[in-house]
Amino acid sequence: MGFFDLFRREEDIAKADKLVLDDEPQPEDDAEFEDEEPDAKEAPVDRAEAGPFDDGEDAGDGAFVDLGALRVPAQQGLALRLEMEDKTQRVVAVALDLEGSTIQVQAFAAPRSAGLWADVRRQLADQLGKQGGTAKEEQHAIGTALRTAVPVVAGGAPERQVVFLGVDGPRWFLRGVVTGEATVDEEKLEQLIKLFRGIIVVRGDKPVPPRDLLPLTMPQAMADQLQQAAAQRANPDAS
Repeated sequence: MGFFDLFRREEDIAKADKLVLDDEPQPEDDAEFEDEEPDAKEAPVDRAEAGPFDDGEDAGDGAFVDLGALRVPAQQGLALRLEMEDKTQRVVAVALDLEGSTIQVQAFAAPRSAGLWADVRRQLADQLGKQGGTAKEEQHAIGTALRTAVPVVAGGAPERQVVFLGVDGPRWFLRGVVTGEATVDEEKLEQLIKLFRGIIVVRGDKPVPPRDLLPLTMPQAMADQLQQAAAQRANPDAS
């Protein structure tokens, strides 16, 4: 498999641009927190030195794949896939495959002073509980993660393991959703966490409401592959 691999799966991207699984209205700005104590930002104490990085911070000299709001560190054995909406062709998430595991990564706009990760965990746990799943917080070097057992079929037994990661950065929130072997293999989970921490978030100066997805873009190399594939489908007999 090449480094770039575009795929679309409706069941996976249906709510890929949402922070939680339900459709409850979300606060649009800092004013929403006036009547209640806002959650503090949650991030590793060494975030600025060890990531996830804000644009402009020193992330090292390695190669990165530029996806707009995200810059993903390139490494041997890593495959990158983009999740897109069929109707809009909008890129809504990036999936990173490494040694039998996957981490789906997205960046969202966030308030300047309040954190999102604590509230997102509460909402995820509540929604999963309503669907017959379970959720348990656990600690890693990156901070608090949420380990869940998700029903494969609504109302069925919880069978699919998923680990949610989150970091509150400067005016952004980075979420990772881990599936595959890393959910049962601690060493592989730590490997994905290390990859997650190597990501650079490019928030930009454009006003974006808190909790809205930061825009992702397709690398030119992948766009060229799509164009070539479309041309071949349109004219399969061409040499």
